[in-house]
Amino acid sequence: MIDIDLHKYSPQLKIQKNSDGVFIFDIIRKKYLVLQPEEMVRQLMIHYLIDYGYPIEKIQVEKGLHVNGMYRRYDIVIYNAQFEPLILIECKSHKVKIQQAVFDQIAQYNSVMKAPYLIVTNGVQTYCCALDFEKKGIEYLTSIPEPK
Repeated sequence: MIDIDLHKYSPQLKIQKNSDGVFIFDIIRKKYLVLQPEEMVRQLMIHYLIDYGYPIEKIQVEKGLHVNGMYRRYDIVIYNAQFEPLILIECKSHKVKIQQAVFDQIAQYNSVMKAPYLIVTNGVQTYCCALDFEKKGIEYLTSIPEPK
């Protein structure tokens, strides 16, 4: 597990309340979204990634892909300099335990994306692993890869 304090990015979030509910601003998509627990974790993770040094233009949020004939949406992808997937990130609500089902989900998405790094987080627990496609191996890391 990686020790990341995502909640320290809470002051950077723009939250708006009105008669329709509570909304959070997504700095990637440049719009307000309904504030759900998973969306809170996703937005905190985005702010962490930008603070860590990943360029905002290399981060993509909630895009669709087809996995085994079904339409799915990944949470976050960070692209490398050639705009190939570098890191695929799955965010869950802080109420959802990070367990095998979450790793299975991101592995299914990555069967299409082919990112060499995977991150799963619920805002409390964060795991990062490097994939070796040739040897079909996984190495759990103690930190997130440095931006290049």
